[in-house]
Amino acid sequence: MADQNLNGRLYQIVDELVHRGLTLEQARREFERQFIVASLKSNRGNFCRSARSLGVHRNTLRNKVSDLGIGVEDYDLTGRRQPRRKARSANGPAASDLPTS
Repeated sequence: MADQNLNGRLYQIVDELVHRGLTLEQARREFERQFIVASLKSNRGNFCRSARSLGVHRNTLRNKVSDLGIGVEDYDLTGRRQPRRKARSANGPAASDLPTS
């Protein structure tokens, strides 16, 4: 019964998109974008887990995210992301990284 309900809802969405004049490429792109964003939200922005759940390689997911223009703001539920590592200047370590005596 759940499959019939899903198919019915999908049919309605597709019917509406056709009546609005979307091309297959536009519809596919929007579906793929929303599917990926939903996966990233579900996995708290973790690309490895999202890629595994989507059945693609992590690099493929990263490429799709870039191609579809998906930004952190689209899937980051906390509204804040921590930097992965400290940025270093070209002149060496930052003053805050130096040991104090």
